[in-house]
Amino acid sequence: MKKKQVPSLVKDQRLIHLRREQIVKAAVELFHQKGFHGTTTREVAQTSGFSIGTLYEYIGSKEDILYLVCDAVYEEIVEKWERLVDENLHGINRLYQIIDAYFRVVHVMQNEVLVMYQESKSLSDDALNYVLQKELSIKSIFEKELRACRDAGLIRLNEEEISLACHNILVAGHMWTFRRWIVQKEYDIDAYCRWQIQQLFRGMNMKAEAAFSNLPT
Repeated sequence: MKKKQVPSLVKDQRLIHLRREQIVKAAVELFHQKGFHGTTTREVAQTSGFSIGTLYEYIGSKEDILYLVCDAVYEEIVEKWERLVDENLHGINRLYQIIDAYFRVVHVMQNEVLVMYQESKSLSDDALNYVLQKELSIKSIFEKELRACRDAGLIRLNEEEISLACHNILVAGHMWTFRRWIVQKEYDIDAYCRWQIQQLFRGMNMKAEAAFSNLPT
């Protein structure tokens, strides 16, 4: 998974990181309001707090901005996700928390997630492939946890079923953002996490109902 090298006229890595953080924050706000194609680089520069000339010292093209947004969103998702996970948990309780934490990160980053999925289609093939590989790396985290539960005899899933279960987890997380216009009127995030995970677990052929005994209700 080769990361795209976004050109910069500036050599100071600290300053590049700082300015690109500003660019990403401004771009998410504008892309959410107006879409990628409806936003100009001049607007991104103004919202970032600097001139269009300064903007182009840190990127080479408008597509670079979208790439930086997608890359930064995935990095932040994983960073926030890891902070929420209790490494002392094991088995079904760990699996529950892994899924619950992912849903809650999506909740916190709703606009960023929405922008990433709606606008990533505008990336070049190479950049889009990198972003899609990031998505698969998140899926692989869930696969690892499901295999651990399977190997411990807690769930009954073959490899094909594990893969599909991971897709279902990801889609359930995305639903909180993509269908928020109605879902968030019907559920708060606590109820949504609880009921979605319970439904997902029922499709995983849990070895015994006892597997649910210590989970949130």
